[in-house]
Order: sequence, then structure tokens, then C-alpha cells
Amino acid sequence: MMRKLIFISLIIGFSLSACHFLCYAEDVSSAELINNARQYDGKVVLYKGEVIGDIMMRKEFVWINVNDGINAIGIWSNKDLVKDIVYTGNYKSRGDVVEVRGVFHRACLEHGGDLDIHIDELRKINSGVVIKEKPDIAKRNQAFVLLGILGLALLLSQLKKEKHK
Repeated sequence: MMRKLIFISLIIGFSLSACHFLCYAEDVSSAELINNARQYDGKVVLYKGEVIGDIMMRKEFVWINVNDGINAIGIWSNKDLVKDIVYTGNYKSRGDVVEVRGVFHRACLEHGGDLDIHIDELRKINSGVVIKEKPDIAKRNQAFVLLGILGLALLLSQLKKEKHK
């Protein structure tokens, strides 16, 4: 009886530890994914970063690019998962920061051999913002000074030409 109980406990313990590896994705950076692509190929990963560029619609799916500050990784998603994304990073705005969970492919056969992540979960961590561009007063003043010098040089050039006639 005691042997049976120990045996069942061991089976339950091993099952729970194996379940841990199946249920949880590994949090990785783009550098880790690119440098260790073989190791992560086909595995579920957790990746965080700013959504940049355009959201590219493909029927019921979308492509987005997520940049973790080092590199951008292409993300393939059902279009319903990205409905909360408002801002994408560009020159006029900082994109929403998201955390995605999905299967990493080092050479996706479905997408022409591209490195990508096919996600089944997306969570928005921070909202993006519009970047208000402030004019640089010092640069404006320098431009006016240079324009004045150029005007003066042209005027002196014209006066010199008239003097020689």
C-alpha cells in the first residue's frame, strides 16, 4: 500500500513538473531569439515590446512588428487580438507596448521562411502617445543668421560685379 502511494505521488509530481513546461512561455528578447533561433524554434515564447510601423491586414489575420529596443520581430496574429492597439510607433507617435505569447518560428514555412511568432495571446501593457514636436529655437536662429550671411554675400557679389562694369 505504501509503495502504491509513493508511486502515485511520483507520477503526480512528474506530471505537474512537466505541465509547468507546457503551460508557461519563456520570456525572451529579440537578441536571444535571433542568436538562439534553433533552440527556440517551435517553442512557446513570451515577447514584449513597442508596436511599430503599420498593422497589415491579411483577411482574418494581421502582421505587426514589435520592437523590444534592440530588434523588431514580425508577429502573426488573429485580427481580434490586436483590436486594442491604438498607436503604432513612427515619427509622430510612440507605439503601444504589448506582451505577446505564441510559437516562435526561425524559418516559418507558411510565410516564406521568415523568422516570426504566431501568437495566441496579446496583452497591452502601456498605451502609446502622440509625440508633440517642439521647434528648436536655437536651430531656427542659426538658420536666420546663415540666411543673413548668404544674403550679404550675394549683395556684395552684385556690388562687385557692378563696380567692374
